[in-house]
Parts: sequence; structure tokens; C-alpha cells
Amino acid sequence: MTAFVHIVDDDRDHLAALCDLVGTAGYRVQGFADAQAALDALATGPDLLVSDLRMPGMDGMALLAQLKSQVPGLPVIMLTGHGDVGHAVEAMRAGAEDFLEKPYDSAHLLAVIRRALEANATRVELARLQQVLAEQANVGILGTSRAMRSFRDRIDTLAQVDLDVVITGETGTGKELAARAIHAGSLRAQGPFVALNCAALPEAMAETILFGHAAGAFAHDSDGRAGKIEAAHGGTLMLDEVEAMPPPIQAKLLRVLQERMIERIGENTPRPLDIRVVATTKTDLRHVEGFRADLYFRLAGAELTTPTLRDAGADIPLIFTHYAQFAARRYGRPDPDLPWGLRQQLKQRGWPGNIRELKASAEAYALGLFDAKPMESAAPGPDSLAQRVAQFEAREIASVLDAHRGNTLRAAETLGLPRRTLNDKMRRYGLQTDI
Repeated sequence: MTAFVHIVDDDRDHLAALCDLVGTAGYRVQGFADAQAALDALATGPDLLVSDLRMPGMDGMALLAQLKSQVPGLPVIMLTGHGDVGHAVEAMRAGAEDFLEKPYDSAHLLAVIRRALEANATRVELARLQQVLAEQANVGILGTSRAMRSFRDRIDTLAQVDLDVVITGETGTGKELAARAIHAGSLRAQGPFVALNCAALPEAMAETILFGHAAGAFAHDSDGRAGKIEAAHGGTLMLDEVEAMPPPIQAKLLRVLQERMIERIGENTPRPLDIRVVATTKTDLRHVEGFRADLYFRLAGAELTTPTLRDAGADIPLIFTHYAQFAARRYGRPDPDLPWGLRQQLKQRGWPGNIRELKASAEAYALGLFDAKPMESAAPGPDSLAQRVAQFEAREIASVLDAHRGNTLRAAETLGLPRRTLNDKMRRYGLQTDI
């Protein structure tokens, strides 16, 4: 929507001229001859307020104080007369976005208004993203796309039913994160969460690690010890890369799952077992050679598939920003900015490593080590004048789009191009926008 600007000035001629100038620039505008009238009209929802500093009654500083109390997020630009620079600095300290000294250039005023609105839009968007992250932090599964919302809904549903679950997904899609979210949302949340990587099980020790052993079962160990399965009693056992479990162990695990009883090695007395098993795999267990079909059906009381970044492409900037900010704070760096152009590049990447790869790239970006993928449209090696011109044009268009937060209408005006021509060039250079 077009931004709504309130203007306050007791000089009615100057007020009318200002309203005409700002209105001609494409903004909705409303003028007020005194500060109290502007305060009374705050309910109309201005996006920015421009005010003269010196006014009878309530002056600009008093108005600024009231605004920061009532609508602290509203950007305010102060107009000052000659010799009022000291007051202008005071206004900036009190929260004004910017100030201009009279007489000012009209184009400069409009540029200041545009920058203030864009800066505020960035703050609003950052606050929205932080709110989204805060709401999703309890499960750690980020994103607002349909794929991610559906995924979280499925996790919430599975958390409420005490069934064993098979989670299938590509490498790096957060299968363990999903398993932990299911546990955290279940009635078992206060119980243990025990994770076991089946691919890392030494075959000679696998049975002992999983099932434990009785006292005296081994000459070198006189104490009995619970295995990983028993350690998850009252909680959740996650079997990561379950497709790699050795066949002999599969048979023993099947019996445990059927009877919900466990016997330690060297012990003849079964122990009752209250566990939920969440098995993760990067392949369809029904097609894994050597994996027991009966074990699959026992494990798959319910199934869950983790979405790839290809499924949730719109969430890539959000997830990237989250991990970049996390890394920056860990290393004492300022929160990194994520320009619009880079956001588009990130969405266009393939990300075969999914979240794992994205996280590593975000951490590198926070430390200034991220090598952004060049735009594929610009040919490698500028050997010809045409190639150099294409590279320059692509960079210039991306820069202007970034300055206008992806708004193609404003970008076309800045570049002096018809909007259709700009859209054609964006397609040619692989630049995409949702606006």
C-alpha cells in the first residue's frame, strides 16, 4: 500500500506546499496546522510524520516526545530553521529519524522521506521475522511456507499419539530435530531422549550397546549396565540411520518392540520397557536390502517425511537469517544485514545439503567468509564487450532492486525503464521477486 505521511507546520502556505510536494511524489498525505491536531489524528495510522520544529503552543520537540510515548515505532522527520541545528541534534537523540535545515531542496526532502520509510519497513520486517522465530523456537523448526506449516502440524499431531514413528528425509533436512520436536511435544517430554546412530555401531559391540549386560556377564566388567534401549525407559529412543542396523540386531529389536520387554545379556529375567521409538532414515526402508519387512511395519506406526529446501524455498532467507544472527552473536559480531539481492540468490541455489549446508553458509556469511554464487546469467570470464555490459547491467539492476526491496515498479522508475522491459531483463539475468 502507498505510505501515509502526516505533515505538521503552523505556516499554512508552507504546509500546503509541502502537502502538494509529498502528494505529487505518490504518497497519501494529510496536513495539520498544529501539533495537537496531529496527535488527535494518530488513529488514522500514519507511516511517517514530518514536523516543523518551531511552532506556537506545542512545539516540535514536545510533539516528538508525545509521539515516542504513544507510537514509538513511527518515524519522525524534523524541519528546522537556520540556527536550530543544536535543537535538531537534540531531536535526533530524542528519537527523530532525520532532520532538514530550511531552506531545503525538494528532491532531498523526498529522498529523506523515502529512506526513512524503507528503514522503518526493514525494522518492521525484522521484528516480524524475530516474532516468527520466537514462536517457532520451542520446536526449532523454522518457516512460514505451506510445506513447513504442514510439517509442524504433522509433528504436533504425532506428538499427541504414542506411536512409534519412521522419519524419512534427505541428508540435512533435520530428521533428528523433528524427532526431538515429537518428543518435546509429547507426554514423554519429561522422560529421557536417547539418540543412537546405527551406522556408527561397532558390530561386535552392537548387542551390548543396545541391550546392556548383567553383572558378571563379562570377565572384564563385574558391574551390570543398562543398554541404550533401556536408558530410554519412560521416554523416547531415536534410532538414527536405522537402515544400517545389522540383521542379527534387527531380529532382537523386533522382539523387544513386540513385547515391550528387554533382557540384558547374561540375564534371564525380562525387564518391562516403556519407550517410544522414532527411527530416522534417508531411504525407503521397504526397499533396503537386508532390512526386515516385519521390523519396518513394527516401527512405522506412523510416518513422517521431512521437507527439503526445494519444498520450502520461500523460507530460505528466514532460516539463513536465523543461523547468521545466531553465529554473529556467538562470535560477538553485529547482526548481519541480508540484502534483497542476496535473498534472491539464496532462493535460487540448489542446496543439495539442505538445512545443514544452509546453516554452514549462514555461519560463514556472519563471519564475512561466504562466497555468494555468481549469477548464472552473466557468462564466466568477461571476454567480450557484450559480456561485460551484461554483467554490469545485471549487477546494476540487482542493486536498484535491493534498494527498493524488490519493488519492480519503483526500480523501473529509478532505472528509467518500462516495467515490462525490466521484467524481461530480470528473467534474462535470473533475478526474481515476489513483489
